[in-house]
Amino acid sequence: MTDHQNGVEVQGRLIPFPASISREARASLERLVNDDGIPHNALYTMPLPDDHAGWMKVKAAADGHYAAAVKGLAVTLRATVETVRTDAATIHVATPETLSAPDYALLDFHGGAFVFGGGEACRAQARMQADRQGALCYGVDYRMPPEHPYPAALDDAMAAYRHVLERHAPSRIVVSGRSAGGNLAVAMLLRAKAEGLPMPAGMVLLSPEVDLTESGDSFQVNQMVDVVLPGSLMRNNLLYAGGAELSHPYLSPLFGELTGLPPTFLQSGTRDLFLSNAVRMHRALRRANVDAELHVFEAMPHGGFQGNTPEDHDLATEISRFVARCWVRPA
Repeated sequence: MTDHQNGVEVQGRLIPFPASISREARASLERLVNDDGIPHNALYTMPLPDDHAGWMKVKAAADGHYAAAVKGLAVTLRATVETVRTDAATIHVATPETLSAPDYALLDFHGGAFVFGGGEACRAQARMQADRQGALCYGVDYRMPPEHPYPAALDDAMAAYRHVLERHAPSRIVVSGRSAGGNLAVAMLLRAKAEGLPMPAGMVLLSPEVDLTESGDSFQVNQMVDVVLPGSLMRNNLLYAGGAELSHPYLSPLFGELTGLPPTFLQSGTRDLFLSNAVRMHRALRRANVDAELHVFEAMPHGGFQGNTPEDHDLATEISRFVARCWVRPA
């Protein structure tokens, strides 16, 4: 008899697009897969961590992709934006067309595997968040590797948080982050707590990259099933860490002391490579007596369905509900 005590053997098989999601969501999944069933993104391999020239080429190509996406998005955005600097941090401050409460603030960290998503993409995300929440959004355009490895991004996050605390009461601040930005959001609050700074009213973590060691179950189970993020980001993680230990709580906040963190909203999907991150973070927060809610969407890959789908609208509605609830809580 074959010894399978090390795992479950799965033969090659086709994972169909489910009928349990909206037509729009299914179409989004289909667009990201080649005729041979291989996700588009699976064809790309990131450079080795010490190949800085290779990373700069990848970043240049990604910047072009983001620029095209932002150009299409810009016509739908109504918020205005100005860019400020504090210490070494660059912050894009977006003001919605209708500012319902000027004392409210969203401090937002963009995604992009610690390497991409800054610049105009970050500015556009800040405007989009301001439009959705009807409040000021501070989008942190944090420094990234290979030019600026850890702790540059975390230093920028701390500078941005102090900047916002000088202008808004903690009870009027919500911190949010997507993917790598979710990592920075939690790591920043762990460091802020250690430095004696007050906690914000709430935190929103969208498919957060909170475990750079990639020890969770979904890193294996959802390989190639996640059509947005088909495989490991370990090369990105090592590049970002710059030689620091990946399990350190400021790099993998899942392993930090989470007691005292604010109410937290977590989101993932059943096809998200980072599903284990959200599930384990939710349990860790609950064990630390933190008010935390977890939203897992059917068949959703990393970052959502990336389109105008009912599921994406449901998620946006849930986030707005949570943010509004945090803002009305007494200090």
